[in-house]
Amino acid sequence: MDSLGYLIDGLGTALQPYNLLFALIGCLIGTAVGVLPGVGPTAATAMLIPMTIALDPIAAIIMLSAIYYGAQYGGTITSVLINTPGEVASAVTCIDGYQMAKKGRAATALAVSAVGSFIGGTIASFGLVLLAIPLTSMALKFGPPEFCALMVFGLTLVVGLGGKSLKRAMIAACLGLLIGLVGIDPVAGEPRFTFGLPELLDGLDFVPVLMGLFGVSEILLNLSGGDGARGPQRVSKRTEWRVIGKSMPAIGRGTGLGFLLGLIPGIGAAVPTYLSYALERKVSKHPERFGKGAVEGVAGPETANNSYASASMIPLFTLGIPGSATLAVLMGAFLMNGLSPGPLLFSEHPDFAWAVIASFYVGNVILIILNLPLIPMWVQILKVPYKVLYPLILVMAIVGSIALRGEVFDAGVMLFFGLVGVACRKLDIPLAPMSLTLILGPMIEKSLRQSLSLSQGDFSIFFSRPISLTLMVLSVVVIGVFALNLVRGDSRVESEA
Repeated sequence: MDSLGYLIDGLGTALQPYNLLFALIGCLIGTAVGVLPGVGPTAATAMLIPMTIALDPIAAIIMLSAIYYGAQYGGTITSVLINTPGEVASAVTCIDGYQMAKKGRAATALAVSAVGSFIGGTIASFGLVLLAIPLTSMALKFGPPEFCALMVFGLTLVVGLGGKSLKRAMIAACLGLLIGLVGIDPVAGEPRFTFGLPELLDGLDFVPVLMGLFGVSEILLNLSGGDGARGPQRVSKRTEWRVIGKSMPAIGRGTGLGFLLGLIPGIGAAVPTYLSYALERKVSKHPERFGKGAVEGVAGPETANNSYASASMIPLFTLGIPGSATLAVLMGAFLMNGLSPGPLLFSEHPDFAWAVIASFYVGNVILIILNLPLIPMWVQILKVPYKVLYPLILVMAIVGSIALRGEVFDAGVMLFFGLVGVACRKLDIPLAPMSLTLILGPMIEKSLRQSLSLSQGDFSIFFSRPISLTLMVLSVVVIGVFALNLVRGDSRVESEA
């Protein structure tokens, strides 16, 4: 009851006109940042920190936090409408969201994303109030072996993302792993696959690669008019609210998954979305609909994305551990205002802590009020002629890729992977497994080598700890079930023949 009392007091502070204004500004900036491919909440937050020095600390952190979770929805808009993810976490939304737009259901895709984001973010914020301390203590049990086992479990989802052909899914997965190896060896410190180019020493940034694979390849295919060219076939502003109601189970699963993964620092926003997508495909009675415009393929990942964003604040507020680059920048804003995130934050600065937490609820309400009425406006983008729309998208994507690190080289990376995406589509190689392993590959390598350093090369470390053992067993079970279904399917085909 003490927490709820503090929350009510914090809500009163967050609803003061001054703080409410900066929550609105943060939500608007965050949505715009999400829409612009490549900019990202990290860069936007870092650039705006100097401008917040003159502000009241509560208003400053409220605005910067709103940019963070506001960007999670903004990236969905371009993913659905033009198949270009504004954020890494929005890449999985391209798979079914853009297919819905092609069928004239863009308004429904954007609406289910807005509703799911609101529900996921609100429930996760409530969890921050009630369960922060005990759940974060549990998350602290995740060392390198547990983290590696979790990523391995995520890697088994390649099976679920591969569509009909496991061989093509494995080819895509291996390509993603190879791309993830580019850069400096995390242990030996030696360059790998850099070909003498200093720009590759830091590796390939996810955003230009994913923008190329999904967005640029889409543009090139449509402009060429070749096989695989896909453009929205019709525009509809009508929102299918009944369909959104049927998506509530997917929204509930996405909320729980995103919240639990948000407690583990370093997971990254992309992992919950891919896990949620694979989960929805697994539990669906009609998995063949996925990749063709399944609304659950948008509802689950988008909810998991925003639930993760709110839950990832828990380690920052209670332990002072930032779980992502954006939260590390946000932690810098805390310190600039003389505030140290961690357990003492709640005892030394309770007014500040609870006002910021209460602002998460306010921000989610602002976002859904902003975004639902604007859906018809966003859908009008699909009416722009292709010869005008696609050059604009390409220019926006090039500018966004350069803005990431200030490197023109990243624009070249994006265009190169646009060609790779075209080749993959023509060869019917799925892009989802490639993007998943591109993200998980470096994480697995780092945690694997850290684990083996701890155990002096003994692999039994993964089977001697309860959490890592459980995750490894689950990975084996997933692969075993799929192999069994594959054998049964082959046997059924042979008997019919």
